[in-house]
Amino acid sequence: MQIPVNERYGAMAQTFHWLTAILVLAAFILGPGGDELRVYQPGRDAGRQLHETLGLCVFVLALLRMVWRAVAPRPQPVPVAKWMGVAAALVQYALYVLLFALPLTAIAGAWLEGHPLTLLGGLQIAPPFAPSHGIGEVLAETHGWLGDAIMWLAGLHAGAALYHHFIAGDGVLVSMLPRWLPLRPKR
Repeated sequence: MQIPVNERYGAMAQTFHWLTAILVLAAFILGPGGDELRVYQPGRDAGRQLHETLGLCVFVLALLRMVWRAVAPRPQPVPVAKWMGVAAALVQYALYVLLFALPLTAIAGAWLEGHPLTLLGGLQIAPPFAPSHGIGEVLAETHGWLGDAIMWLAGLHAGAALYHHFIAGDGVLVSMLPRWLPLRPKR
């Protein structure tokens, strides 16, 4: 069965969704992780710069995505049990919060620890305020916890989409897939 056009997200919303997922996953996998001494070792500069660049891209993409979401039409939601609709809304809200909180805690933590934000190509953005190392450490540690949280929530989100497709047989998953993919709802 072909899913009707008005039950799919547009190409731009789909692009934002999948590009965000790819960048978040890449940043998580390529993140240097660990304490300040490990993260800022000279031998880890390239990996840290890539991670910081990906994180800044996630932040900018999240901003653009929020603007697009405010102006672009969305498909009619698939009818589901009330608890599922509430759970989906809460997970989506939490994911959006994390898309902003992750880069902001990383940037603020680095700056408060006295480190510039260093992007690929060596572009550095110096801390705009005086260091406060203790607060910076707390924010850097919070960033690590939030990174784990977004991966768990994204996994839950993906699992729910697979449930909707393979068990519920509705169009929730297909609504976020490009038209050229042959996957269709089971309805």
